[in-house]
Amino acid sequence: MKLTRRNFIKVAGIAGLVGLTCNLTACNENSAGMKNIAEADKLPPATKAKVYFSKNIDAAHLIALYQKINSNIVGKVGIKVHTGEPKGPNILPRDMVQTFQAQIPNSAIIEANVAYGGARSTTERHRKTLATNGWTFCPVDIIDEDGDIDFPVSKGFHLSKVAMGAHLNNYDSLIVLTHFKGHGMGGFGGSLKNIAIGCASGKVGKRQVHGLEDYGEWVTGELLMELMADSGKAICDHFGKQIVFINVLQRLSVDCDCVGAGAAAPELPDLGILASTDILAVDKASVDMIYNFPDERKNSLINRIESRGGLRQLSAMEQHQMGTSNYELISID
Repeated sequence: MKLTRRNFIKVAGIAGLVGLTCNLTACNENSAGMKNIAEADKLPPATKAKVYFSKNIDAAHLIALYQKINSNIVGKVGIKVHTGEPKGPNILPRDMVQTFQAQIPNSAIIEANVAYGGARSTTERHRKTLATNGWTFCPVDIIDEDGDIDFPVSKGFHLSKVAMGAHLNNYDSLIVLTHFKGHGMGGFGGSLKNIAIGCASGKVGKRQVHGLEDYGEWVTGELLMELMADSGKAICDHFGKQIVFINVLQRLSVDCDCVGAGAAAPELPDLGILASTDILAVDKASVDMIYNFPDERKNSLINRIESRGGLRQLSAMEQHQMGTSNYELISID
């Protein structure tokens, strides 16, 4: 299959942004076999991961949530953000991220070039896109600007190593600040997608994670989810306790920010911010929040998740022992 943006992105349209409503009651067990919230509530607290939540999406609450999980964040800090294709309508608010980044000493936003061509396929083009999208308030390290470095994958489903942007090795800690949304190939893009694809180098690593190196084409379905889990595991193992995860459930399009200006408008309202030291718990809590939404406005995003086999992201992380699907949701509001 030709390596083109058209082959990479499958765009589906939905419309309308509405006010916040969220029902945090339990959903049924999903097709990936993950335990639902009601089952998790029966477990002793010591077996649960803490996932902190605020319904308020602003810099003050983002910082407050981060302060609940940041005890092991030290040294030089990378903030992994999806900075988006030119003029994407759903990218995280730059003013919110600017205020957040200013509170973190010795930090920089990190990104990597893409594999599918276009406005972020080279460092020169990528820097122009960063300026277009307003990511000019702090250093942005394009981590594969000087090539890549192999991170080992311990007992991977398919990969034994993944080529990450070489500069990633320069950071002591990693904050994974994710715009949670749908994804044309992954079903949803949460913390796993943000690091597994987002930190892989454009020339080599992203081709490995998308199956191009081994299969010669963009893979989909459960195979892609397992490749993503392999890559995410390599990063989580590398940083150990010095990595945290924040999902912002805002402008919940069915499309990733890699679609750019053509991304579908959201149907769901903004739901809030989730933060944890556990990657599986924070992505599971985010998916649960979508499934638990009390009306049909969730259907387009759920269809996107299930039609791509996206729930396999969660069960694959559980098999890799990257975290726990049992969590306690703790509101700070």
